[in-house]
This record gives sequence, structure tokens and C-alpha cells, in this order.
Amino acid sequence: MGGNKFSIIIYLVIGLAVIGLISQLIGNTVNFLTNILLMLAAGAAIYGLLYYFLLRKRAPSNSDDMKKYKKAVRQSKSKYKQPVNSTAAGSKPTITAKKKRNKRSSHLRVIEGNKPKGKDRASF
Repeated sequence: MGGNKFSIIIYLVIGLAVIGLISQLIGNTVNFLTNILLMLAAGAAIYGLLYYFLLRKRAPSNSDDMKKYKKAVRQSKSKYKQPVNSTAAGSKPTITAKKKRNKRSSHLRVIEGNKPKGKDRASF
């Protein structure tokens, strides 16, 4: 019951605010628009000051992450660089056979385990 009374009060306050805005817009339009523009300008100025003093300091850590990312991209490109075959206009393009690499991946490892041999159920 208490929540129902509270919601009625909220709707009443919102309704009165809408009636006040409409009456200001009709009765005193120039002053109303001036007040709205001043409020928007003050909000933009406060946001600008907050950004300048507080949010701008977070940017270097983000750019530091970007530097690390770009360095990793450069390393990856140099590691997996494909050889460039430049062919002259008059020469026949040569076909090079790709070497098969039998290198095991360094991040994969086989773990030897001693699993007990189970009974052969087919022998019963």
C-alpha cells in the first residue's frame, strides 16, 4: 500500500512539472528558451571541466595498451612474413616448393601417464 501512494505522488509531481513547462512555453517563450539554453551551456561547461581534470588522466593507460598492441602486431607480422616473389615482365615465374615444417607447437605438451589396463570384458 505504501508503494502505491508513493507512485501516485511521483506521477502528481511529474504532471505538475509538465503543466509548468507548458505554461512557461506559452506565456514567456523567450525567457523560457533563454533559460533552457543557459542550462545546456552550464551543463556543457561542467562536463568539459570534469573531462579536463578527471577523465583525461585515464587516456595514457589506454594509449600505453595501444602501444603494446601495435608492438605485438609488428612482431607477429615479422614472424609470419611471407616471402615476396618479384617476377620480371619477360621472365618466367618460378614455382618454389614449400618446405614442410615438422616443428611441434611449443605450447602443446604430451603428458605420459600410466593408465591401468582394465579387464577385457569380451573374454568372459
